[in-house]
Amino acid sequence: MKVIYNGHLQGISHVPATISGWLDGEGIFETIKTVGNRAFSLDRHIARAHRSAQELGITIPLTAEISQGVVELFAAVPQGLGMLRISFDNQSNWLAVHMPYTEQSKSCDIRIHPKPVVGNVHKRFPYSDRLEILEQAQLADFDDAITINPEGNICEGSVTNFIACIDGVWVTPPTSDCVLPGIIREILIENNLVALESIPADRVSQITSAFFISSLRLSHAISSIDSRPLHLSHAFGEEIAALAHKYSVG
Repeated sequence: MKVIYNGHLQGISHVPATISGWLDGEGIFETIKTVGNRAFSLDRHIARAHRSAQELGITIPLTAEISQGVVELFAAVPQGLGMLRISFDNQSNWLAVHMPYTEQSKSCDIRIHPKPVVGNVHKRFPYSDRLEILEQAQLADFDDAITINPEGNICEGSVTNFIACIDGVWVTPPTSDCVLPGIIREILIENNLVALESIPADRVSQITSAFFISSLRLSHAISSIDSRPLHLSHAFGEEIAALAHKYSVG
């Protein structure tokens, strides 16, 4: 598999990364859906990476260099429907990979993760702690999980942001609850489709409909929480996806 490493096209076996496209060590990353070799909201993702890098003391390239690397990667590794991951480690190295992606075909049944989780406003790797939450949910016969912070508020999914309809209003937790400022989340807030509001765990029973949102899944309907059925808001899910396309590849 060809990748971009520090601005140059190379085989993945020749760079310090796993075969699944993760850089060794620690750092920050962005995961982005691509359609026809065009990335959803690439500029927003790069801008978020620059903000995180500045706050964490990580050196990353200028936007133009990253964008040019992505163009070269798409030419070398085209995908009809893909996942672009760009990662930056704390040694000033960066990696971009472009892999096939399969759409989520069904709504998900989720649980509340049984232990409090301290979230992070930066998208950091290694990502093993988040993937473990997902894996544990699946071992318990759920598709995914939502996490609760030590203060008792809902944060997000294992690898996604979370939005919920409560009393007829769509809400999502604020970053003060240690929530990643996701790009799709940002777009929904900007367009007044979702309000910022902490969701205490004891209000889960008041959630009538919910979605996981991310730059990869866009909108993924949640059919139940801890086996309690929810209403599937197909129209709102389509509205989210359409808005994502408006800001990105559409």
